[in-house]
Amino acid sequence: MSTEAARPAGEPGNPAPSTGPGDGAGPGHGFAAHGTGAITDAITELGHDVFQIDTRMAGYEGVTASYLIRASRPCLVETGTGPSAPVVRDALTALGVGAGDLATVVVTHIHLDHAGGAGDIAGMFPRAEVVVHERGARHLVDPSRLMSSARKVYGDELDGLFGELAPTPADRIRAVEQTGTIDLGGGRRLDSYYSPGHAKHHVGLLDSGSGDLYVGDAAGVYIPETADLRPATPSPDFDLETALRSLRMFGSLRPARLLFSHFGPVTAVGEALGRSAEELRVWVDEVSHAWGSGLDIDHAVAMVRERTDARYAVFKPETDPAVAAKFERFTGAVSNTAGIMHWLDRSAAASAE
Repeated sequence: MSTEAARPAGEPGNPAPSTGPGDGAGPGHGFAAHGTGAITDAITELGHDVFQIDTRMAGYEGVTASYLIRASRPCLVETGTGPSAPVVRDALTALGVGAGDLATVVVTHIHLDHAGGAGDIAGMFPRAEVVVHERGARHLVDPSRLMSSARKVYGDELDGLFGELAPTPADRIRAVEQTGTIDLGGGRRLDSYYSPGHAKHHVGLLDSGSGDLYVGDAAGVYIPETADLRPATPSPDFDLETALRSLRMFGSLRPARLLFSHFGPVTAVGEALGRSAEELRVWVDEVSHAWGSGLDIDHAVAMVRERTDARYAVFKPETDPAVAAKFERFTGAVSNTAGIMHWLDRSAAASAE
């Protein structure tokens, strides 16, 4: 299995670290990076005081990222899962952000691989405000319904994959609506933009200082080992036209770089967003053929895999099969096909009314 979390900055498809004023932990920054050992291997500097943290989800490398914006008001984007919270805490500590320093935690949506550690991180960083879309806020306060639904889907695998989402105190949460702003200090801000289609509680986040757009799962899954882009279309919220509108909105923001939660930075913004839209259409078309033929989920998945696998370098013989296996476990054909079939069922029922 490849253990590469992401190609080093400067290789094709990834940005070289900026060396301009304000990047890194230079004079006057106020934070001193410290700590050595394995945790530093989880950290990649991306320039503009932005650091990617590999959350080591379920023990895998290069699957789910958190990002630290080490501004004068430090902000963590995505927490990862509950079991990943100690990894994220240790990475923040290594980057000079202690328990009393983190100002804000913001999640793109409340799926457990993105926000499952929200309650744990809130406890570890007691001064941090937790920002989430209004449709997801109540689930962070009381995760019981979300956890019950997740357990029905994942069964006994849930604990090993995602762990438990601990509650976040309501007075620590700020809910954003169609748009919102997180103050990063020094005139820098993180603006949130409602971007449903993958989930009804999804937001994209644009950094005014770096031009980075944190896309969550709205633009799909980027596989850094092969530079593949695959869609993420889970039940119950996937909606094709809504997802495509969100991608068009992302393009209108004219970001300098996309930061994928799965996984890492992409600088070819227009190409990536175009590919994301193309992949959504391809998968919906293929699943629609299976759905229209009356196939059950197992046969539909097999059919869709047969028709789509050739699109991705990750499935070529020369690619380490463990790379494909780790992404299939979390965001694979079964989840995508089930989500699209659910959307097709909903659409057909709505048309019949």
